Amino acid sequence: MDAIGRAPATPGQLVRQTRQAQRLTLAQLGQLTGYSAAQVSRYERGISPMTDVAVLRCFAEALGIPHPAFGLVPPQVRHGHTTVSTTAYLRLPAHKVGGTQREDGEDPVRRRNLLANLAVTAAAAAGSRLLRSGAAQAGEALLGEVLVTGLRDAMLGLGDTVNASPEQLPAELARVLTDFHTCRYGSLAVRLPRLIRAGHALSLSAPDHYALLAQSYVVTTRMLIKLDEQQLGWMAADRARQLAEAGGDVLTVAEAARNLAVLARKAGWSEQAMSIALAAADDPSLRSAGRAGVAERGLLIQSAAYTAARSGDRKGMRQLTDEAAAIAGELGGATLLRDHGGGFSPVTVQLHRISAENSAGDPAAALRAARVIAPQSLPSVERRSRYYVDIAAAFAQLGRRDDCVRALLAAERHAPEETHARPAVRSLVSGLLTSGRTAPELRGLATRSGVLI
Repeated sequence: MDAIGRAPATPGQLVRQTRQAQRLTLAQLGQLTGYSAAQVSRYERGISPMTDVAVLRCFAEALGIPHPAFGLVPPQVRHGHTTVSTTAYLRLPAHKVGGTQREDGEDPVRRRNLLANLAVTAAAAAGSRLLRSGAAQAGEALLGEVLVTGLRDAMLGLGDTVNASPEQLPAELARVLTDFHTCRYGSLAVRLPRLIRAGHALSLSAPDHYALLAQSYVVTTRMLIKLDEQQLGWMAADRARQLAEAGGDVLTVAEAARNLAVLARKAGWSEQAMSIALAAADDPSLRSAGRAGVAERGLLIQSAAYTAARSGDRKGMRQLTDEAAAIAGELGGATLLRDHGGGFSPVTVQLHRISAENSAGDPAAALRAARVIAPQSLPSVERRSRYYVDIAAAFAQLGRRDDCVRALLAAERHAPEETHARPAVRSLVSGLLTSGRTAPELRGLATRSGVLI
């Protein structure tokens, strides 16, 4: 309190008063927090605003200031991991990307035309190979590149604007989701970039449609994660969450957070990935979203389990997976989710357990988990493809080459375009080619996946 009994007006003032009450110098507080004495002084005087949650927590812990005094929610510890709340995003302004300007003397119209021609050429090359026979051809390996190129240009505002009525977009989003869950990469390469362009065009005049555009960016993020395009994935995930926040769509906010956690995990930021997933799972607004909210919470906990596995915490992985399984059991059957066609059920939790055990370095446990699942019980082509690729990964770890190839061929039968385009599958195939004998089946799969023999 100050001389006339008023509470400090700013976090910096509270830090200064608490420091002085504890008879600490600026340098001493700097040693406790890891900042220089000059930076501590700047924080106290308001020259450097104390708006970052991490900074506020640092000073609160160093000085013993209660977290609520800074407007912070106390951190929670779950399965040995501290989680912090994530920051709500500001409302995203309307899409303003239009014609590009001249840059370094380059003609932007010529550049756009060149990019468009390259995309059309690549698509035509892939399509012509696909049409020559009913069997999968090597051109399918190009579909991932064509899809990434189209998404990149749509996200950057390059290409012609697509105008659509508000009534048309929900049906188009439904078609995109169907393509995703049936692994039709060729169709996605056309529909998904077009949906993003149309969604942005509509948001210029109807901001109420932010939620639909957010859902488009959620599926875009998932697609980019599959194709190991992390840089574009961050961009798409950030847009998805901002748009979902702006549109007040609780479920899409949670799904966007799950994708952000996946990207953080892939970047090697395990603690941050864990915090994002578990903080989103514990969000009160998600708990009030009914059965779908409970299911989304289960998916977020699954994501945290996978992060624990990747960081070597096998015990934490299994505890979190068991927690997700308990939620699925309480729901009593599959819960379909708009942004996650696989939904959430005991079967999908078990599928996730295969991946987690693989990542934790226990392929034998992964195979035991796989034996519990009847592949035909999985809810989509995309989930069945994942099942077989995860089994292949377990066999690869165990050195069971023939079984690994058989599992990859099963994945190919269910989802040829995904199997041929995904970097994770190509990595498995490359490892098999360089580690032992190459049977005709393996060489054929390598050719169809665009892997050099």
